[in-house]
Amino acid sequence: MVRHRGLSIDWFGYATARIAGDDAVVYTDPGRYGVLRGEWADRYGGADHPSGGAYDAQDGGVVLVTHDHHYDDDGIERVAADDATVVVYEAVSADGVADNSGRDVREPEDLPYDVRRVGYGDTVSVDGVEVSVQPAYNLPDGPNASGGEPLHPEGFGCGFVATVDGVRCFWPGDSDVLDEHRTLDVDVLLPSISRNFTMDRHDAAALAADLDPGLVVPIHYNTFSDLRSDSGAFAADVAKRGVPVALAEQDF
Repeated sequence: MVRHRGLSIDWFGYATARIAGDDAVVYTDPGRYGVLRGEWADRYGGADHPSGGAYDAQDGGVVLVTHDHHYDDDGIERVAADDATVVVYEAVSADGVADNSGRDVREPEDLPYDVRRVGYGDTVSVDGVEVSVQPAYNLPDGPNASGGEPLHPEGFGCGFVATVDGVRCFWPGDSDVLDEHRTLDVDVLLPSISRNFTMDRHDAAALAADLDPGLVVPIHYNTFSDLRSDSGAFAADVAKRGVPVALAEQDF
C-alpha cells in the first residue's frame, strides 16, 4: 500500500488499482489474468507483480472501465459495492470483448449497478468523486502501430482523472503519451510502463516530468512477458527528474 495526502493506493496487478480516501473507494479496470481470483502466480509468476489470494472486498463506490481489453464483469463484481456506480467508456461492449479476446462477458448494463457511459471530455460526479474522461490511444506513427494501424486506435478506449478527497489521480489507460496528457493538472500519476501496447517506462518518466505530480505509482506491467518492464529503472529515472515515485509491488 502507498499513502499520499490522505489516500491509500493499492495495485492488485495488471490495470487494477484501488484508490481510497476517507469517504470514497475507486477502482480502475478490475480483473483479468487471474489478478483478483488468486490465480496469477500459478498462470504466470516470476516477476515483480502482486500475486496474492482471491480478492472479493466489494467495497468500491466507483469503478472505472477504460476499454474492452480491460473489461471483466467478474472483476467488477469482486470490487463493487451494492450501490456502486460503474463509469464505462462508451465503446465498451460484450461483442467487442468477444471479438478481441474471445471472452464471454455480460454487457455493462446487465450488471446490478448504476452504469454511466462516458466519452472524451465528459465529466461526471459520483458520491463526491469527480471523474473526467481523457483521450487514450496509440499514435498511427508510433511504436504501437503496424502499417499505420494502431493497436488501440483513437476512440477505442479512454483514460480517467478521478478526484478523490481533492486529490487528482490520473490513470491514462492503454495509451501512448498524448499532447492532451501533458497539460493536465495531476496530483498522482498511475502510468502504464509496459514495453508493449502503451507508453513505455521512458515515455512515462518523461510524462511524469512534464506533469510534476506529487507522486507517481506505476501499474500495468509485468503481468505477462509482453508487459515486462524494469520498474526499478523507471523509479530511478523519475526520481532523477525530481518527482516522487513509489512502487506498489508487494502482495496484497
